[in-house]
Amino acid sequence: MEVNAPKQEHLLALKVMRLTKPTLFTNIPVTCEEKDLPGDLFNQLMRDDPSTVNGAEILMLGEMLTLPQNFGNIFLGETFSSYISVHNDSNQVVKDTLVKADLQTSSQRLNLSASNTTVAELKPDCCIDDVIHHEVKEIGTHILVCAVSYTTQGGEKMYFRKFFKFQVLKPLDVKTKFYNAETDEVFLEAQIQNITTSPMFMEKVSLEPSIMYNVTELNSVSQAGECVSTFGSRAYLQPMDTRQYLYCLKPKKEFAEKAGIIKGVTVIGKLDIVWKTNLGERGRLQTSQLQRMAPGYGDVRLSLEAIPDTVNLEEPFHITCKITNCSSERTMDLVLEMCNTNSIHWCGISGRQLGKLHPSSSLCLALTLLSSVQGLQSVSGLRLTDTFLKRTYEYDDIAQVCVVSSAIKVES
Repeated sequence: MEVNAPKQEHLLALKVMRLTKPTLFTNIPVTCEEKDLPGDLFNQLMRDDPSTVNGAEILMLGEMLTLPQNFGNIFLGETFSSYISVHNDSNQVVKDTLVKADLQTSSQRLNLSASNTTVAELKPDCCIDDVIHHEVKEIGTHILVCAVSYTTQGGEKMYFRKFFKFQVLKPLDVKTKFYNAETDEVFLEAQIQNITTSPMFMEKVSLEPSIMYNVTELNSVSQAGECVSTFGSRAYLQPMDTRQYLYCLKPKKEFAEKAGIIKGVTVIGKLDIVWKTNLGERGRLQTSQLQRMAPGYGDVRLSLEAIPDTVNLEEPFHITCKITNCSSERTMDLVLEMCNTNSIHWCGISGRQLGKLHPSSSLCLALTLLSSVQGLQSVSGLRLTDTFLKRTYEYDDIAQVCVVSSAIKVES
């Protein structure tokens, strides 16, 4: 991009050029078989072409670099760099020269000039050079405004400016899904799609959790004692390809004990994505704070703290339940009832008093039961009654256990 100010009106000429990395030169190979009429002529021409790779002339990719021929695309998260030069084309000495560069976006106007001081004298054939950088954080239309003011030898104050408009495009399409576990854990699935026309090297995709959560990345597996990425050794994302990242968030201990706080938490954190394109050009995006729909537990929440995966048929096994008063104001007086189903039979006294449970507090309860049917059985039949309000809460399909014959040994 280059624009020259009219010489007949001004003594100074303004040139603005975008600074970008070069690209690898590509050519279109033209070849034929030796029995064809040209014989070995085309192959020899490709071997003599200095832009081809020696021994791999039929490949389109060459060893030479090509300077940018146009303004190119600018993507959100990249760094926009530009070279600004003001040259004195006249035979006069120009005084008090000031060059300003502003970037106008849809929401703000930014001053990008490295220095806002005036140059006392600019002699003929001399120039003022400046290189500006800006990390692009908005999509849409951007306008680079370059303004030049100076004073002629005759004392006349002169001023002109030029506008350079360009579009900032979105490089990635990010979609998120939340999965709320029976515990307070939250699973986040992030789908990231490359919507540019060139491949990307995904340098980092991480989740910065909110202050209430700790995060565990689930994007690697352990092989021979080493963590290996589930995407393989090559972290390239081809154009229009999508990659899925998975994270597990657990409440910090000081917040997990406060049921009322965790119940209403909707802000999870934000994604930090860093990538590189051709010849190492770096880009970075941070999403806004990700929010989920907080699950509704009602007044009383019952969750499982411990349960075996596999149990023997008609043999008692133990589970540990956690009962939480999700109300922030009301104390409950609870009674536990255990109702048998066709396959699950509870051991112990039904209808026992659990006592008072204060707001946002919880208690752990050990229960014993057995199954009379083999297969995958659902644990159901618990009832909690608040004697203050005469309200009963039913809990079915709390969890599932695999019931096997007692002749099969169950590993602990």
